[in-house]
Amino acid sequence: MRAGTGVRRARLPVVLVVPAVVGLAFLLLPLVGLLVRAPWGTLPQRLFSAEVGDALLLSLVCASLATVVCVVLGVPLAWVLARSDLPGRGVLRALVTVPLVLPPVVGGVALLLVLGRRGLVGQYLDAWFGISLPFTTAGVVLAEAFVAMPFLVISVEGALRAADPRFEEAAATLGASRWLAFRRVTLPSVLPGLVAGTVLCWSRALGEFGATITFAGNYPGETTTMPLAVYLALESDPDAAIVLSVVLLLVSVGVLAGLRDRWIRGAA
Repeated sequence: MRAGTGVRRARLPVVLVVPAVVGLAFLLLPLVGLLVRAPWGTLPQRLFSAEVGDALLLSLVCASLATVVCVVLGVPLAWVLARSDLPGRGVLRALVTVPLVLPPVVGGVALLLVLGRRGLVGQYLDAWFGISLPFTTAGVVLAEAFVAMPFLVISVEGALRAADPRFEEAAATLGASRWLAFRRVTLPSVLPGLVAGTVLCWSRALGEFGATITFAGNYPGETTTMPLAVYLALESDPDAAIVLSVVLLLVSVGVLAGLRDRWIRGAA
């Protein structure tokens, strides 16, 4: 029995420890292998090459713009799902989460059928305004926003459900409008969830591949983001692919470190 406690920690059963260790190794060894095989000697030179720089800059810009789109559209959607009495909210919630389980390539095909030059909406954008979204940088932003928005909506909706609505009611009794109460009371109360959802949304957009290559194509300097550059580099320059992969790995680790208070710190 440990000093200062009255609880004796039970021994972990071998039948659970062994597969747990194997599972941990299965998840970590590929990442270790990536770091071991990285060309560290030439990494600075490759990292600052024009190809890597263009792909990285395009990825950061597109992921950031996609995140802005997700915040502008996703926060109101999360509020509707959490606080409104709209009929069929359960069905709407299920539909919002579909991109989480939908193969990204299928999402890209769906975007083409809707926003392509002959799509349900895209044909009118092209005929009336001369706007063609597929195979453009704007198409990259839309594809990333499509697959990333559910992460934001789920996170913000959960925070809204956990927040006490009585504070909003108190603000309303003091004469605050619904919009003022939302800005000054609701948003500050769900800020941690909003920040976590935004970071997850941004990181998911940064790593998007399937919907991007299907809807936006792969044009260097215009639609070739980091994941697409990794795919291309594997065929001609594996070391460049490893460098790009290491960059994405470091970004992912940075995101996890930023969310450590949410996921890493567990109960003692």
